[in-house]
Amino acid sequence: MDQKQRTIDCNGSTMHQNLRAIYCNISTMDQKLRITGRNIATMQRSQPITIQILMAMWDMQMVYYPLLAVVGVPVNVVTIVILSQGKCGLSKCVTRYLVTMAAADLQVVILDVILRQLPIIYQFQFLESIPVCNIHAVLLYAATDCSVWFTVTFTFDRFVAISCRKLKTKYCTEKTAVVVLGTVTVLSGLKNITWYFMLTGRYWLNSTPWFCDATFSVQFSMTWAAIEFLHNIITPFLPFVLILLLNALTVRHILLASKGRRRLRGPCSGESPRDPEMESRRKSIILLFVISANFILLWAMFMIYSIWRRMEYLRYYSVYMPTFVLEMGMMLQLLGCCTNTCIYAVLQTKFREQLKNTVTYPFTLIVQFIKR
Repeated sequence: MDQKQRTIDCNGSTMHQNLRAIYCNISTMDQKLRITGRNIATMQRSQPITIQILMAMWDMQMVYYPLLAVVGVPVNVVTIVILSQGKCGLSKCVTRYLVTMAAADLQVVILDVILRQLPIIYQFQFLESIPVCNIHAVLLYAATDCSVWFTVTFTFDRFVAISCRKLKTKYCTEKTAVVVLGTVTVLSGLKNITWYFMLTGRYWLNSTPWFCDATFSVQFSMTWAAIEFLHNIITPFLPFVLILLLNALTVRHILLASKGRRRLRGPCSGESPRDPEMESRRKSIILLFVISANFILLWAMFMIYSIWRRMEYLRYYSVYMPTFVLEMGMMLQLLGCCTNTCIYAVLQTKFREQLKNTVTYPFTLIVQFIKR
């Protein structure tokens, strides 16, 4: 997108033209403000509240994204190593899902946090001379799709294991998991090839969903708008619906089974009132609710803003949504790369034991070396 096209993009909204002009002037005239933070108090007092919040979030991101990268990479690497050893008491099928989910989250941390967000907030201008942004976009969005849909496939696997006893022996196997995960990976790659043609190879250091340059015709094309809407429906709108539906069906099955089990284990049965099976099911319900809440809360804001932004490009102005909503949505979405696997794995007692052993192992070697 050339400078003229960017100007049109910034001033295209007639309803909020003044606010957009302020934002565009801040972005172009005071880029160093994001890096150094000098005179920010003076600037904030003279700007609308939405701009003040946006500038404050820029400063926050200069600490947030480096911290996310520092935490996200080792957390996912350690998770992959521990689960791959098969010492956590999990079946091979579950282990395969969790390892692949952690690998997808690791790719998102590298491709999005390290190679996209950090260059944006620190304005690495040298990237503008490297014409591979559209390739980067394909890999990034494919990794994001994999991270989301691996969660869906694992949720479906647990639904089958809990609710479909007859299908469990055939579906919940390591071989089936490999086939399902491989299929999701291939489909995610094919789905996101369209970004290669929608975007150019030039980096545009801006944190909007289109972080590469996009041609003017693509931005205001009904055809490309339909393609982008399809992307947003497939990820993450459809996973929203599927995860909620599968969790609701699973919880319903657990509640019905638990009610029947309580009747069988009544006072006349002579059995102990403590039921380990019901306690295990209760933990499963809690885990499912945590999974659903984590995914929906971390993705909802980004999904809403992405759909609204596409509508605005097509001249549909219903509700004005400030840019800081996008920034907050992306921060929450990327946080899921550090929490998603932990929700499934860290709650396991044996995983915590292996994690403790892994963390203390280097110190144990040092102590043994000193003693020798």
